[in-house]
Amino acid sequence: MKTIIVTGAGSGLGKNLAILLSQKGYHLLLTGRTAEKLTTTKKEIEADGGKADIVVLDIRNPDEVMKTVEEFSQNFDLFGLVNNAGVGHFGPFTDISDQQITDMLDTNVLGTILMTRSVLPHLSDGLIMNIISTAGLRGKVNEAVYAASKFAIRGFTESLQKEYEDSTIKINAVYMGGMDTPFWENSDHVKDTSRFRTPREVAEIIIDQMDRDSIIIESKKS
Repeated sequence: MKTIIVTGAGSGLGKNLAILLSQKGYHLLLTGRTAEKLTTTKKEIEADGGKADIVVLDIRNPDEVMKTVEEFSQNFDLFGLVNNAGVGHFGPFTDISDQQITDMLDTNVLGTILMTRSVLPHLSDGLIMNIISTAGLRGKVNEAVYAASKFAIRGFTESLQKEYEDSTIKINAVYMGGMDTPFWENSDHVKDTSRFRTPREVAEIIIDQMDRDSIIIESKKS
């Protein structure tokens, strides 16, 4: 059974992508920082007849990432990676703290790059899917650093697409708008999340369009 790694698989879009990929017959390696949330995702997958394992992993740590992915490659038939883990802090640019800047750049940019660099050598075919956000397509008010991190991953992804265009490895760039998730709970940046699509709805669109290089999903329900 081919294995796909999903980062940030404990909730939201990562969780729903993992569940849908499992339904397509893949074994899932669920990674994140909270074992409890990952366990919930694993149980849902298994209840539906799928297979999944959980690994608590800090994608910001180069040594931890390299060691963990090497172990994955020895124990599983690696087919792909979904770089879904992300952090967002919002507000006027001059109010964003040093720690918040570091959090976003280390998770959104460094984590994605480290995971991809570690996984790619183990793929003969398969996929790398980078969940970027529409903040990687255009700047937004009170999202300066967040958008900067997403523009960085857009450039990273587009470059990989060119580098691997003649290979059997598919590189997906996913640009989705806001979703109705707990992502916004500690922020007043979005007043009403009910107008957004649910993570399940977004995940279904992504799975349906996986053959595309770029997938753009605006936040508002049609």
